[in-house]
Amino acid sequence: MIRVLLAEDMHMVRGALIALLNLEPDIEVVAEVSSGDKIVPAARQHTPDVCVIDIDLPILDGLSAASTIRETMPQVRTLMLTSLGRPGTLRRALAARVDGFLLKDAPPTELADAIRRVAAGERVVDSQLALAAWDRGECPLTDRELEVLRLAANGADAPDIAVALSLSVGTVRNYMTTIMTKLNGRNRVDTIRIADEAGWL
Repeated sequence: MIRVLLAEDMHMVRGALIALLNLEPDIEVVAEVSSGDKIVPAARQHTPDVCVIDIDLPILDGLSAASTIRETMPQVRTLMLTSLGRPGTLRRALAARVDGFLLKDAPPTELADAIRRVAAGERVVDSQLALAAWDRGECPLTDRELEVLRLAANGADAPDIAVALSLSVGTVRNYMTTIMTKLNGRNRVDTIRIADEAGWL
């Protein structure tokens, strides 16, 4: 029996997934959580074989939780679910060394099959998303530029970003200019949109 922990913040979706998975003869949902901060404690308590995790969770995002599981419980496998099939999101998931990546609109049989394959030690990636990620280039921004842009996307202005990253306001403005140039953004909002749609934020 494959023991599964399911992390999904939308109650109806979580309930539907649990009902579907529990119909499988070899899969049992042993724990369910609705926020990212509860994933690791629940995994420690229930020792699942596979954690099925929504990427966009409140409090702590799914990728951060998956990374912690990888570091502290390497025997537990992780399968990420997302409703946004962005190539940049897949790249981030692969960089976090998750074991599987599946779109939420995949048929239920695909999810059950992906859980079985991940539990067996395979790496499972949605084929259409893999092709899109292959076609799209790497993120042109440095880690520091991404930090600046993420803070800007969360509503921080240049002085706030400067304090958060121990930079001068002028340096932050220079970073934003460089970021806009690299992404061909017309302005700050357009640049954030471009990076978000690519899955880089």
